[in-house]
Order: sequence, then C-alpha cells, then structure tokens
Amino acid sequence: MSLPLTYHAALSRPDLLAPPVATALRLLPGADQVRVAEIDPSLADTAQFCAAYGITPEESANCVVIAARRGGEVTYAACMVAATTRADVNGLVRQHLGARKASFGPVDVVTSMTGMEYGGITPIGLPESWPVLVDDLVAKTPSVVIGSGIRGSKLWLPGSLLAELPGAEVLPGLGVAAG
Repeated sequence: MSLPLTYHAALSRPDLLAPPVATALRLLPGADQVRVAEIDPSLADTAQFCAAYGITPEESANCVVIAARRGGEVTYAACMVAATTRADVNGLVRQHLGARKASFGPVDVVTSMTGMEYGGITPIGLPESWPVLVDDLVAKTPSVVIGSGIRGSKLWLPGSLLAELPGAEVLPGLGVAAG
C-alpha cells in the first residue's frame, strides 16, 4: 500500500519549496503547471520515494550537479536524467562543458551555492550561470517528479517545462543505462 500524496499548485505552497525555488517559480512562464506535494523527508531519495508513494522510476528524474574543471577554473552544471538512468558525466557531460575533468559537485559547496538541501536539489532556482542539461527522455515525459529544493516535498511538472528553464539545453543521450 502506497502512502497518500496531496497535490497543490506549487506557488500556493511556498512553505514546501526552498526559497530560491519559490522565487524562480514566480518568474517562470508555465509555473501554473507545477504541482507540489509534501513527503516524509526521510523518504526523499528517489528509490525510497518511489517505493513508498507508488511512483514509478520512469515518472521520476534526478538532478545531478556536476563540477567541471579545466585548468584552475571550476564551473557547475545541473543534469536532469531519468531515475532509470545515470548521467554520462565523464563522457557526454565533460565533452559538452569543454572540461578536462568532470565529477559530482561537493555536497557542502553545492548546497551552499544553491540554498537547497542535498537530496532535494532541483534545476528550478539554480544560479543563473549554471547550464541545465536535460536528457531528451526527461524533456518528453508528460509529467515528471523532481526535487523541490527541500527533502520534505516533490514537484510534478511537464518534462517540456524543464527544457524551457533559463539556461536549459536538451542533450540527447545524457542519461545512460544504470549499472
């Protein structure tokens, strides 16, 4: 038996959003299509969330923050991939960002720079200088579940809306088979 979810218009529940997410949503065309639901923060990790709330991994997407290095310079980017895949960090992402080395962004740095909680980071409300790379499968998903900036809720929105975020770019093949 799945735990129940109660959906609200995201803008009507800023208490369920990290402050940068709430701010970005107020400026986002199409924000009226975004819903939010409160969840148990201990179940925020994708596999646990899906199992507890009866959501399939195919309906979920993960936001992975990448630190790309070239020389002494570090740039950050967000990658949106289906929960059934993993981001091709050392192949496609590294090449696309023109980096010599790419790795997952350090948790303390990423949470500090975004104002979001680890396990709830979302592409909505990220620093404007960060590219948002969206796997084409995610962009084509009619309704996708993503983080809300906090561990205590999740967002539901059309995948196409992710492709319209500031700094977003659809990158086919970004998500590769997990395992």
